[in-house]
Amino acid sequence: MIRKVFPFLGWFEEYDLGKFKIDFLAGLTVALVLIPQSMAYAQLAGLPAYYGLYAAFLPPMVAALFGSSRQLATGPVAIVSLMNAASLEPLATAGSAGFIAYSIALALTVGIFQFLLGVLRLGLVVNFLSHPVVNGFTNAGAIIIATSQLSKFFGVYVDAAHHNYETLVRVCQAALEYTHIPTLIFGISAVVIMASLKKINPRIPNVLVAVATTTIISWLIGFNNDAHITLSNIQSPAAVEKIVAFNRIIGQHNELVEQRKDATLKVDEIHQKDHIKLDEEILRQLNIVNVANYRIDKLKELEHELRTELRAMQFSEILQNDKQIFYERGQVPEGITADKTIWRLKVGNNQLDTESILLTGGGAVVGSIPKGLPQFTMPHLTVHSFMQLLPTAVIISLLGFMEAVAIAKAMASKSGQKLDPNQELIGQGLANILGSFTSSYSVSGSFSRSAVNFQAGAVSGLSSVVTSIVVVTTLLFFTPLLYHLPQAVLAAVIMMAVIGLINIRGFMHAWTAQWYDGAISIITFIVTLYFAPHLDKGIELGVVLSLLVFFYKAMRPTVVTLSMNAQNVLGSSEYYGLQGCQHISVIRFDGPLFFTNASYLDEQVTRYRTDLPNLRYILLDARGINDMDASGEEALRMLCERVRSGHLGFAICGAKFQMLKVMERTGLLDVVGKEWMYPDSKAAVIALTKKVHDDSSVPLEACENCPLQKYVPRPEEPKKKKGLVTKLKSGV
Repeated sequence: MIRKVFPFLGWFEEYDLGKFKIDFLAGLTVALVLIPQSMAYAQLAGLPAYYGLYAAFLPPMVAALFGSSRQLATGPVAIVSLMNAASLEPLATAGSAGFIAYSIALALTVGIFQFLLGVLRLGLVVNFLSHPVVNGFTNAGAIIIATSQLSKFFGVYVDAAHHNYETLVRVCQAALEYTHIPTLIFGISAVVIMASLKKINPRIPNVLVAVATTTIISWLIGFNNDAHITLSNIQSPAAVEKIVAFNRIIGQHNELVEQRKDATLKVDEIHQKDHIKLDEEILRQLNIVNVANYRIDKLKELEHELRTELRAMQFSEILQNDKQIFYERGQVPEGITADKTIWRLKVGNNQLDTESILLTGGGAVVGSIPKGLPQFTMPHLTVHSFMQLLPTAVIISLLGFMEAVAIAKAMASKSGQKLDPNQELIGQGLANILGSFTSSYSVSGSFSRSAVNFQAGAVSGLSSVVTSIVVVTTLLFFTPLLYHLPQAVLAAVIMMAVIGLINIRGFMHAWTAQWYDGAISIITFIVTLYFAPHLDKGIELGVVLSLLVFFYKAMRPTVVTLSMNAQNVLGSSEYYGLQGCQHISVIRFDGPLFFTNASYLDEQVTRYRTDLPNLRYILLDARGINDMDASGEEALRMLCERVRSGHLGFAICGAKFQMLKVMERTGLLDVVGKEWMYPDSKAAVIALTKKVHDDSSVPLEACENCPLQKYVPRPEEPKKKKGLVTKLKSGV
């Protein structure tokens, strides 16, 4: 019982100093990959880069302590980060305080859901996400993630559109107009370094080398060149007018957001007092929310237009009395020599501080990272916000857990360790719950870092504890070293990481197995791409299609007639091309006999009866029936009575105990008759063959080549010769 609650106690059986050294080196190696990756993934999630470090110091340790896998490396991952950004985008502006609060609350919701699934031993619920659906979603997600980083790769800034492909068009248009060449060079260089080192030796921490090299070069050449000025430093009436208008619209936007927030809180308060009563006050507050949403959407359109115009402006700098003055490019007064640097306004989603407007004449870097650990605080999660976040939390939980378990199973098969999926759910759930108390967003098991951990020879989860300690040390002492890390390099890190998620063979494999699985995978892929960043659409459609296929197959299970095949075993007459017996029809039903398919069995038996005019007995081979409900029992009872009323014999063979128990309780066993119940098909065929000859004038010698006791292939149909009319119809 203690081992169940504290599974990490099992690490220390036969543990020694040598194993600790291996775990220490493995944990250090993973941390060197995790630190830059976590910062990149945090930005993918719509958060400041340092929130990736917050998600990287406590969750890896907690997941390892309370999970069942000893090599699984938990932390920020690409797909979950993308889901975080996509799901919260309608609720708050990316990077804002509200967005950060929602991200932390979402992590808590995900953790609660995963923990409850684990405690209730419901890990099998993950099977609702079939492999074709996950394959289609993952491939689409990889493309969405990679393309979402192109703006940082080219050093351009655009607003996110309603659909991802529209945003991509905006990025391409902006890149054609004002790509920042040094930024592009940094991005390409990082890709070359990582790809080359990975090819030379996969054990080299290529991400760390790329990050360290580019950060040092960025610092040496002054890659980041920012200037903070006042509005009076800008000698462009058009720019000043646009800045003032932009700030006014953002102010109106913020006021509406506060109105919407207050109205939503009042609705929650009224519901807590009276869950049923819908009075005028609730309707009035809901009206405020709807009107605010409408006005916010209109303001967003104006914000987008002004942001695009401001970002497109190019400025030149001159010095007047040691004061920086900026003119629009091409409008510098004659006789004045301007600096060759092209300056641009850095415009985000917040108001521009007219006393400290940021102009950038270089590339974007990570910038200042708060030193020290985040505060340990309880995330703000109300009943309303919990229910609002729950649908997204369910998808993230299942996706993240599937990824984590798949990785853990792959490593467990090689290491021979025992894996408990429900315990893994508990570990992942606690990692998200406790992580949310330290400002972490949703995390999961990482394929790339788990592979690094496994290749480094990690013996126990102590390697993940070491990883957390290294991240803590970085937060406490080394954050200033990350200031000059180019944003383009983080984009390159993400793009290189998600290349491994693209799996075209997965589509081919699914189609080869079953065409409908391939179709579901492709449809999920296309829908996810089209509706991005609303990623839930693809997942939901894929799950619905999978369930529809499942129910259709459950409604029409395989029903075949049996004959003796070449291996001297009763097999499908249709599949093996066997001749059937004209007196005894052996029918096998593959699947549970319940309400969705009960009538289907009767339909198939009727068809076989019609095809065989000399039929004497119907033998139901029940080896494939592993369960039977009341509808199935009633259908079987009626089938038995109907067959016998038609002066035919009815028998059952190979019934499993699940079916026999139902037949005993309902009295169906007496209706069929125990003398007509046979243990297996061989005994049933011998007994029924004897009855056929005892009860009829058919001589025993006439059935020496009975297809139920001897291999009798179906005779090939003679090929018809094409006559003149046939040739003319076929075009010959």
